[in-house]
Amino acid sequence: MSTQLPDVLESVFQEMPHLVFEQQGARRLRLKPRAEALPTLLELLKGRAGYLHLSAISCVDWPTTDEFELVYHIWSYEINTLVSAHIYIPKKPGHYVSVYDIYTPAAFFERDIHEMFGVYFEGSPNMAPFILTEWDGPPPMLKSFSSLDYVEKTFKWQDYSPEWLKEIEAKGGGIVE
Repeated sequence: MSTQLPDVLESVFQEMPHLVFEQQGARRLRLKPRAEALPTLLELLKGRAGYLHLSAISCVDWPTTDEFELVYHIWSYEINTLVSAHIYIPKKPGHYVSVYDIYTPAAFFERDIHEMFGVYFEGSPNMAPFILTEWDGPPPMLKSFSSLDYVEKTFKWQDYSPEWLKEIEAKGGGIVE
């Protein structure tokens, strides 16, 4: 793709008021739609521009602005271009609409983001934990999460001194302090 957009993208972008975009490479675009416009943009890109492959949805915790950044990475096999659509949502309440009805694989990414960041996706088919099934702490990918504090509150410390280690230490080996 040159610095000029393909006609099919020009057509889609004209229907999206306030859409900001920048070309980041020969086959890569960064889009910044308004959060409420993202589902419409994804529908247009899928239906008119052949963006059939949702590669990933990622999340960034921005504590200084009290927002989450959600990034939707989609690929078009027709025009061989990756689009990354970046939206921002407030941390409180930390809810956004699911795009599962547009891209079925979104369910997996939304579930992962919910588990790791606490973002709830309205309409997603399953928000139950699948990695941290026995976890009772806060979402561990939040920048405010302290693993040291969690460990100190959750676990009891005890000295580890098995017999085999005592024998090694008696011979001058083992742990050096």
